[in-house]
Amino acid sequence: MRLGVIGGGAWGTALAQVAARSGQPVTLWAREPEVVESINAAHENRQFLAGISLDPSIRATGDLADLSGLDALLVVAPAQHVRAVLAALDPGATPLVLCAKGIEAGSKLLVGEVAHQAQPSAPIAVLSGPTFAHEVARGQPTAVTLACDDEDLRTRLSERLAGPAFRTYGSADVVGAEIGGAVKNVLAIACGVVEGAGLGQNARAALIARGFAEMTRFGLARGAQAETLTGLSGLGDLVLTCSSTASRNFSLGVGLGQGKSAAALMADRKTVAEGAFTAPVLQQAAADVGIEMPVCDAVCALLAGKPVSSVIEALLSRPLREEAR
Repeated sequence: MRLGVIGGGAWGTALAQVAARSGQPVTLWAREPEVVESINAAHENRQFLAGISLDPSIRATGDLADLSGLDALLVVAPAQHVRAVLAALDPGATPLVLCAKGIEAGSKLLVGEVAHQAQPSAPIAVLSGPTFAHEVARGQPTAVTLACDDEDLRTRLSERLAGPAFRTYGSADVVGAEIGGAVKNVLAIACGVVEGAGLGQNARAALIARGFAEMTRFGLARGAQAETLTGLSGLGDLVLTCSSTASRNFSLGVGLGQGKSAAALMADRKTVAEGAFTAPVLQQAAADVGIEMPVCDAVCALLAGKPVSSVIEALLSRPLREEAR
């Protein structure tokens, strides 16, 4: 199975490295000419994954037409850009493995729903789970969910991507895999705020648990399976991104917790903290299905510029309730 990767950031490059370990050539499309040059000339993505030697079988390109004729494409463009990138491809039935995590602003659609609109004939799969790109690229042990409702395609993709240190666990629950990846980014910002504001480990553990309850309520309302949300693409990814400054969303939250403005923090970044874009869309989508998500609401308030102290006070002063509700 010949694979292409759309997106030359750290995660796209790491996935190209995974795909290349099987000995088959991989074509990686990147928007930035300097990324294309760096990968082809030095076998390194110096802009987004510096210091990691890439397999020579990875060939970078800036022309989407070079991806035509491949057997499947890993789509690693940021969630808010997936529609435009897929619309630029020729229409076809090439399977798309969606690796971006988020909800599209305006439409409130999951990335899989966006992909179906942009490429209606293409089979859709989702790859999600607890993954830091630098660890994956170095070959450190990693496990992910690969969700697809076509069992045969799911098996072929899993076998193609799996390796000694990269385990793929199959699932038919595409919606659940997507929701876990989207919601955890917002919750990671909240956990970063706890760290930045010095609120302690008790508060972080409580926030992870209550945030997971929000993820579950929203996921079930959108048709996800509870088992998926307790798996790698849900709880597993949540734990990882809520506990390390290697998470872009967590580090953004740390800055917010220290009293810095969202605008200033985002301006300093060359990579995308997807949760900042997902949070207000998730808030609206939750309201549409009548789901309360107070942690998400708190993140939205902080991103809008409300003081950390007042947001935390409002969250802690909510009426007491039964935990299972």
